Amino acid sequence: MISREPTLERLATAEALLLAPFGLTQSHLSHALSEITAHRVDEADLYFQYTRSEGWSLEEGIVKTGSFSIDQGVGVRAVSGEKTAFAYSDDISEASLLDAARTVRSISSAAQTRRIQVPSRKLAPSRSLYHGLDPIASLDSAAKIKLLGEVEQRARAKDPRVAQVMAGLASEYDVVLVARADGTLAADVRPLVRLSVTVIAEQNGRREMGSGGGGGRLGLAYFDDARIDEYVNEAVKAALTNLEARPAPAGEMTVVLGPGWPGILLHEAIGHGLEGDFNRKGSSAFAGRIGQRVAARGVTVLDDGTIADRRGSLNVDDEGNTSQRNVLIEDGILKGYIQDAMNARLMGVKPTGNGRRESYAHIPMPRMTNTYMLGGDKPPEEIVASLKKGLYATNFGGGQVDITSGKFVFSTSQAYWVENGKIQYPVKGATIVGNGPDALTRVKLIGNDMALDSGVGTCGKEGQSVPVGVGQPTLRIDGLTVGGTA
Repeated sequence: MISREPTLERLATAEALLLAPFGLTQSHLSHALSEITAHRVDEADLYFQYTRSEGWSLEEGIVKTGSFSIDQGVGVRAVSGEKTAFAYSDDISEASLLDAARTVRSISSAAQTRRIQVPSRKLAPSRSLYHGLDPIASLDSAAKIKLLGEVEQRARAKDPRVAQVMAGLASEYDVVLVARADGTLAADVRPLVRLSVTVIAEQNGRREMGSGGGGGRLGLAYFDDARIDEYVNEAVKAALTNLEARPAPAGEMTVVLGPGWPGILLHEAIGHGLEGDFNRKGSSAFAGRIGQRVAARGVTVLDDGTIADRRGSLNVDDEGNTSQRNVLIEDGILKGYIQDAMNARLMGVKPTGNGRRESYAHIPMPRMTNTYMLGGDKPPEEIVASLKKGLYATNFGGGQVDITSGKFVFSTSQAYWVENGKIQYPVKGATIVGNGPDALTRVKLIGNDMALDSGVGTCGKEGQSVPVGVGQPTLRIDGLTVGGTA
C-alpha cells in the first residue's frame, strides 16, 4: 500500500466527507468565493465541518448515559475592514452555498463591484501533530463500558472512605475543510479523547470531592492501565486530602503555585489579555505595550499549537493558517499578541495560527492553543521551603478575569498552609485575588519542573468553547490577596 503525504491525505478525507456526498467539487468552492469577491471585500472564506461525537458516563456502578451525535455544515464569511458578515447552514449543497455567499457579500456596497477570478488552488502548508484516526472506532462499546467499570473498581479499592465514583469517557472525530478567497485550501482531521473521574470520599459525616483525568488528540488506547491508575490516584488523593482540610486563612501573602494545571491562572489572567482583538481595540491591560517590561525577569510565556497529540494543538487553525510556536513574553518583555487573520491585518502584523471557532456556525477569533510558562532553575521543594507563611496551591477550580483591568479571582480545589518552609495542613475555601499584569511582576522564584496539564482544558470566550492546554512550573508570587474562610 502506498501512503499519501499527510496534508494530501487530510484533504482527501475532508473532500470525501464534506464535498463528494453532496455533489460538490473544488470548482464549486471557487464559484462561491467568486460570488463573494464580486463585491470589494478584504477577506472571504468557506469553512466546512463534519463532527462525530460520543460520550459515556458511569455513576453508582452502572453506565447511566450514552450519547452519539453527528453534526455537519458550512460557514461562509466575508470581511470588510472591521466588519464581518457571516452565514451558516447545516445543508451542504451548491444552492445553500451560493445563497450564503450572495448574502455575506452585501457587507460591501454593490457599487464596489469587481468581477475577479479566484486564484488557482494553493494547498496550505501544515503540520502532522497527530494521527487522523477516528477515536470512536478505536474501541468497541463493550470495551468502553469495561474501561469505565475499571475506573470505578480501582477508585473504590484505594480506600474504604470512597463513597461514590463518577467516570466519563468522551470521543470526537472532527474533520474541517477551509477554502479562502486567495486560493488557499486547507484541511485537518482532529481526533480528541478525554477520560474523567470524580470521587466523593466520606468520613465522620463529612464529604469531600476530588477529580482527575486527561486526554488529547489520540485514540482510546491511550487510556491504558497505568494512565487509569494515574487519574484514579489523583482523584482519590484529592478527595482524601480535602477531608482533612481546615478553613483557609485570609489576607495578603506569598503564594506558591504548583506545576501543570495551575497554569489555568496564567491562561485566564494573562493569556486572554494577549489576544489580538482586545489589544487592537485597546481594551486589554497589555494594549500598546509591545517591547515593554510586563513581567519579572525569567518569565517567558508561550502559546504553542505545535505540540504533538496535545488537546490544544492544531495542524492548521480554523482559517487555514499553520499553527505556530509563539513567544508572547520573553524574559519579562512583551513580544507579541495572539492573532487571527482579521486582527493581524488591521494591526499590520502576520497571523499567528490562532484563528479558532467552536464550529461551522461560529466566526473565528484569536484564541489560545497551549499556553504555558517556561521553567526556571529552582527545585520545587526549595521554592516551597522559601515560604515563611503562605499558601501552596496545587490545583484550581473555577475563576474569572476582567480583560480591561486584568483583575482575576480563582478558587483553589487543593491547597496547603505553609509555615517556616513546612507544609502544615490542607486548607479549603481559598480564593486567590489579583491583577494579571501586576502578578507577573511579583514572580520571585521559577521552578525547574515545568509541566503541561493532563489534557482537560476547555476555554470559553464570547459564547464559544474550544479545547486548550495550559502549563507552568512551580512559581512563587509575592503579595497576592487570598480570600479565605478563617
